[in-house]
Amino acid sequence: MNSPRKVVIITGASQGIGAALVKAYRDRDYRVVANSRSIKQSNDPDVLAIAGDIGDRAVAERVVKEALARFGRIDSLVNNAGIFIAKPFTAYTAEDYASILSVNVAGFYNISQLAIAEMEKQGSGNVVNITTTLAESAIDGVPSVLASLTKGGINSATKSLAIEYAKRNIRVNAVAPGIIKSPMHAPETHGALAGLHPVGRMGEMSDIVDAVLFLESAGFVTGEILHVDGGQSAGH
Repeated sequence: MNSPRKVVIITGASQGIGAALVKAYRDRDYRVVANSRSIKQSNDPDVLAIAGDIGDRAVAERVVKEALARFGRIDSLVNNAGIFIAKPFTAYTAEDYASILSVNVAGFYNISQLAIAEMEKQGSGNVVNITTTLAESAIDGVPSVLASLTKGGINSATKSLAIEYAKRNIRVNAVAPGIIKSPMHAPETHGALAGLHPVGRMGEMSDIVDAVLFLESAGFVTGEILHVDGGQSAGH
């Protein structure tokens, strides 16, 4: 089955920013393939939910295979899945390291490689990677070495892929958020977290959604790391 209606794959789609992105893309009449470990099936026939760990190559293969079987095409990919564990560097365990690399790096690699291969066949595509402003602008008191190691690498890969695929009409960009008001952060921490941003507030999930949708339609933008961080990347 194929149709001119566009199709987006969103990882980490069961809650927070991912769930907000699913709704935003549906509001734009995209058909959505939504993945996360715990995602539930949707009553919306234009949302295909596929549960599984995107760090597992077989799950990524299933996401792409079922997207094509159900909707016939893949136009966009939003790599939203990610793990953030704030610990002192020497307190990280082998399990922390393995789980963060699996989702943040292997998950990105698996689904991006497979989706871009389909975009090449179509002659167009758009990839947006959700990273973090901490990869470039560390904050005293917010230990983030493994986030920087993994998401910083994806920032670099974003630029590399953008150049590799520029002449094949596939754009690759990233959104680097500051600290976003989401289920990841308990409400009692919001006051302190707000103070880490020059603008004096945490970001809202809608701020990230707006940035992703901007990149979706910004046909002359590729290789961009779009900081949506309340000024964190400008300084402290």
